[in-house]
Amino acid sequence: MRCFSAVSNPIHLLGLLLIGLVAIAGWRIKSLTLSGAAAACFTGILIYMGYGFKGLFLLGAFFASSSLLSKYKRNRKKVLDEMLEKGDRRDSVQVLANGGISSVAGLLFWLTGSDIWTAVFCTSIAAANSDTWASEIGTLSKRSPRMLLTMKKAARGTSGAVSLQGTAAAAAGAAFIACLSVPLFRLDPLWGILIGLIGFGGNLADTILGGSLQVKYKCPVCGSITEKKTHCGVKGSVVQGYSFFNNDLVNALSIGIAAALSAALFILF
Repeated sequence: MRCFSAVSNPIHLLGLLLIGLVAIAGWRIKSLTLSGAAAACFTGILIYMGYGFKGLFLLGAFFASSSLLSKYKRNRKKVLDEMLEKGDRRDSVQVLANGGISSVAGLLFWLTGSDIWTAVFCTSIAAANSDTWASEIGTLSKRSPRMLLTMKKAARGTSGAVSLQGTAAAAAGAAFIACLSVPLFRLDPLWGILIGLIGFGGNLADTILGGSLQVKYKCPVCGSITEKKTHCGVKGSVVQGYSFFNNDLVNALSIGIAAALSAALFILF
């Protein structure tokens, strides 16, 4: 375990200041709620403890790209507000669902120095980025998506539905993080390929879980299928999944699956 002290190493003050400023900026531009900004500080500190500015750079690449894409053609995405449980401002639960595993990997690397946690760290961010890019770009597809498990047409933004545009964006999102990870952490190029593939696989797991176990409600007033428990001022009835199995849990589990797979491959090879 390495020493972490802002007093003994003043450069840590710069790192902590950077984390705080980014979190505040995310709150000011309405990419994060206040609780989301606090959670971002927490995850950022753990990642910085393990990986320093390299870790913050990779985390920042995910956060910046996802924030920009969430604002891109926002007017065309407003129709999704009636379908999705939460808006484009990430709260603490969303931040931890997407960044919790990578922050734990940072802490464990700080404690042990084992490179297995670097594989987990990079892969978990690749999976989160893949899912975010797929969601933000896929919803802009001109063609209606299809449910992955049944191939039936679905409304844009439906959890479990895929489109060619969204799938390409998912692959690009995972590859983006993989390409940054190789030079940042001096990884073997083969691991760069694996990070991209496993990250994309995390998005695939997200799609399967979202289309099978994630809860969906039917509004008794307008008949809409939505992730919102309450719609049109009344409580909806569950038509799919389990009430506790929301999008945040789907995100956390899918990233966890990708992280576990990367750890298993690291041990094998």
